[in-house]
Amino acid sequence: MPRDPLIGLVGKPSSGKSTTLNSLTDASSKVGNFPFTTIDPQRAIGYLQIPCACSRPALVSSHPDLPTRCKPNYGSCVEGRRSVPIELLDVAGLVPGAHEGKGLGNKFLDDLRHADALVHVVDVSGCTDAEGKATRGYDPSQDIAWLRSEIVHWILGNLMEKWGGIKRRHIAVKATAVETLQNQFSGYGSTPPIIARCLDRLNLKEPLQNWSDATIERVVNAFIDEKFPTVIALNKIDHPDADKNIAKIAKVHDAKTLVLTSAISEVFLRKLAKQGFIRYVEGSEFVDTRDDLIEAGDPDGGGLKEMDEKLKTRIENLRDMVLYRFGSTGVVQVLSRAAELLGLVPVFPVRNIHSFSSGSAGSAVFRDCVLVKRGSTVGDVFRKVMGDAPLAYAETVGGVRVSEDDGVTVGKNDILSFKVGRA
Repeated sequence: MPRDPLIGLVGKPSSGKSTTLNSLTDASSKVGNFPFTTIDPQRAIGYLQIPCACSRPALVSSHPDLPTRCKPNYGSCVEGRRSVPIELLDVAGLVPGAHEGKGLGNKFLDDLRHADALVHVVDVSGCTDAEGKATRGYDPSQDIAWLRSEIVHWILGNLMEKWGGIKRRHIAVKATAVETLQNQFSGYGSTPPIIARCLDRLNLKEPLQNWSDATIERVVNAFIDEKFPTVIALNKIDHPDADKNIAKIAKVHDAKTLVLTSAISEVFLRKLAKQGFIRYVEGSEFVDTRDDLIEAGDPDGGGLKEMDEKLKTRIENLRDMVLYRFGSTGVVQVLSRAAELLGLVPVFPVRNIHSFSSGSAGSAVFRDCVLVKRGSTVGDVFRKVMGDAPLAYAETVGGVRVSEDDGVTVGKNDILSFKVGRA
């Protein structure tokens, strides 16, 4: 049965990883029970923000009351912006030499293999060295390089130790390269499609038994790109030294993998919002204070508390240094970018394909939303939602029947109703 996607958070000590994790999990959008039955201390629930099906113009035109009837079983939906729970893994123990067992290296790498994608929190201020100790002028691009190096050395080292035996067995059983590599990489959470995409990317012509050491290393690097797509969260962007470091990193890394963040600012804003000092929506570029709302014509200031001058100054500085310059604190965008790299597709299972209700909560619509990986089919969604029950047939919007083998993408077969039983 397809499992839920898992996002791993990595980062050296003092990079801001813990603050980032707190800001991702301490969302005010928590509503109802989590869809995961057991969460160990290393795992937490974050919230991925997506456009909800209840706000699609084509559906609202025929069902004008959809947005007001959208009541998720978990997460929330506010004005068509849905917060969907997604599981996070706190991967601790990242230090140089992890692949040699330094620090908590062995545990770090063992935990890492469970993740489908990584968020690497990097202290872009340059105020912490490779081990997280206070310094000035450190080059944070080194952190990005040595995380990659640790993963490469870990997998490559394990592979090269037994490469001779791998080649002999490969020839003896007349296996394909995909079959042989899957046997070796399955312990890292690999699947045959992942291996196939790696080899297609490299377009290798020579048989596996003739691969050079350099070719094997290329294969390992391609595997890491496929298995561990990584978002680089450049944290502490409000520090004076951050700009030059961001510019340097941006020159050599794909912009799609970079997100500028200030996790401590996000935590601070959410705290003030909970205490009633400001009005703030997670991930927004706007903050409203009591004075702002009074100036806008609300004599009661939205019921917000009065702030002292020190707190007002902090808010103004945060607006200038983070929100106005970068458009947000970036924290919410971290999970969105990870979902994009994974190609996650939100799917809305409903009981009644015409009213979009689940049948268990009156007229409430789109109660459930599940996240599936790119390339998933209608059958994959059914097994994720219903387990091993037999599928009679599946329908999408308009009561159109779809095949188990039909693909699922955003806007296509992503609203589904299942009939259980024999067709």
